[in-house]
This record gives sequence, C-alpha cells and structure tokens, in this order.
Amino acid sequence: MIQQKFTRALRHRQGLASFVAAGAVALATALVPCVSNAADAATWPDRPVTVIVPSAAGGGADVLTRVVVNHLARATHQSFVVENRPGAGGSIGMGQIKRAAHDGYTLGYGNLNTLAVNPSLFNNIPYDAAKDYAFIGPMFTLPNLLVVRADAPYKTVGDLVAAAQAKPGKMFWAAAGLGSSGHMAGELFKRMADINTSFVPYNGDPASLTDLVGGQLDYTFTNAPIAWPLVQSGKLRALAITSSTRAPAFPAIPTIDESGYKGYDNGAWGGLIFPAGTPKAIVDRASTILEEVMKSDAVKEDLAKAFATPTPGTQPDFVRFVAAEQKKWADVIAAAHIEKQN
Repeated sequence: MIQQKFTRALRHRQGLASFVAAGAVALATALVPCVSNAADAATWPDRPVTVIVPSAAGGGADVLTRVVVNHLARATHQSFVVENRPGAGGSIGMGQIKRAAHDGYTLGYGNLNTLAVNPSLFNNIPYDAAKDYAFIGPMFTLPNLLVVRADAPYKTVGDLVAAAQAKPGKMFWAAAGLGSSGHMAGELFKRMADINTSFVPYNGDPASLTDLVGGQLDYTFTNAPIAWPLVQSGKLRALAITSSTRAPAFPAIPTIDESGYKGYDNGAWGGLIFPAGTPKAIVDRASTILEEVMKSDAVKEDLAKAFATPTPGTQPDFVRFVAAEQKKWADVIAAAHIEKQN
C-alpha cells in the first residue's frame, strides 16, 4: 500500500513537472518573435531600405519623397533606395507595397490620392487603404494655386465667382486628372462658392496650363511649383493659394479662406507607410526617426526649395489625419455627384 501511494505521488510529480516544462517551452516559443522583433527594431535599419513611390520619376511626389529619404539615410547611416512604380492612379505601386515582405525593409509613399481619394472615387482598386498598410507618419504638404490667364478680367477670387454665377455651366476649369489634389481643390471650391462650372480632367498639369494660357480654359487648380514659373513669366495670374494660411514662398497671394470662404483648406500631402503586418516595434522606431527628421531645419530648408512644408507628427497623428481626409473628400465627392470610376 505504501509502495503504491509512493508510486502514484511520484507519477503525479513527474506529470506536473512535465506540464510545467511544456508550459515553459510554449511560453519561451511564444516570446521568441517578440524578443526577435524588439531586437530587429533596436537595430533597424541595418541594411538598405526600399522605398516604393507609386508615381513617375521626376514628379512632385517623387522629388519630395527623395528629399525626405535622403535625410532619413543620413540620420540612420543606411541606404534608402527609391523605386518608382507609376500607373493606374497609383494603384500599381500601392499593390506592390501591400504585397511586400513585412520585415521593415520595404516601405512606401502614400498620399491624398492613394490613401484618401481613390477609395471613394474608384470601384476596383487592388488595395484597402484602411487595412493593408501600417502608417509610419506624415512628411509634407504642398499647396495648390488657383490661376487664370494674365489677361483675364478676374483680379480676385470674388471676381471669378461673380462671373461663374452670372453664367452657370459656361465656364471650364481643369486639373491633373480625376482624384488629383487639384481636382479635389476645385470641387471643394465649387461647393463652398456655390458655382456651376465644368471640370475637364487632363493627363498632367503641363497640358492643362498650356490650354489655360491658350484660352481654352477659364481657370485651373495646380501644384504651386508647376504654376509659379508661368505666374512669374507673366502668362498666368495667381488669384489664391489653397492652404489655410499664406505660404512663405508666396506672401502676397491670399488664401481662399481669407477671400471669403472660411474653412477652405486643400493641398497635396504625403507620408510613409509599411505593408500591414510589419512588426509594431519596427513601425514605432521608423515613426520616431521620421518625426525627428521632419522637425529638422535641414529638411525644412530642402522642402522649401520645392514650395513644400514639413509636417512632423506621430504615427497616431498620421492615422487620425488620413481618416479625417478620407471622410472629408468622400463628402466632397458625394456632394459633387461624381460617379465611381471603374
């Protein structure tokens, strides 16, 4: 009897020990990814980082992104290599970012079009802006200019609005394609000014500005760096800037807000994203580094050369900003009765 009790007790202790050992192994196994992610984050980046820009080389998004990632390279002592993947309104590049490895060594550029406008404007984009990406942080904003021909009779925003109200449906305006920041600027302007004018989408700003100078259009909204040389040469007149405050580069140009349309605010913007599933520790480290870079005087000076303004912010700041922009432009698109494109 004593021997049997001893044997049962021994088996119980052995079973308990095995259970505890198994639990310890399971716990250790579960903790390995966490420890690995933390270690990876502490040394990130320790090899070159690929940056996918879903637009053509030489465009505003490409130029401004290269400015920022050059400063990231200096801050981290590592290479950031830009790859341009244009096409389909940014969807080709955004799809590649979505499908990239989740190891923190492929990040991408997301902006007003791809993250905020496309979800409400197109039916079949191959990504979900709210679910397929881990947001890192904001980088910059770039205002648009409302411009007319230099010999046009409109000297102010009020003059343009009065003319449009006097002949509803008879004036034509343009921007660089459906969903561009210029297109959204114009739709918001029409809504707030209560005017009926006809939008003509162009494949890029240069073509629309050529037709504006030639008299085929009445006004356009276009990125400031593109329109400004024509303003300086005397071919165009800038009636207003679309940012909420006057830009240091154009101190004499009033905002649309101060021209009588309170609350008006529009501009191209961009930030960095990872594919969803990238370890949070790496996302957090990348966000911290980016925010510090965007606060530096050096990046401010370099962006100012392209008329852009740095927008330092945290990862949660960027998440909230994009969500607000998605709602804002969804409302504008709905109010303008723009049908979803295929």
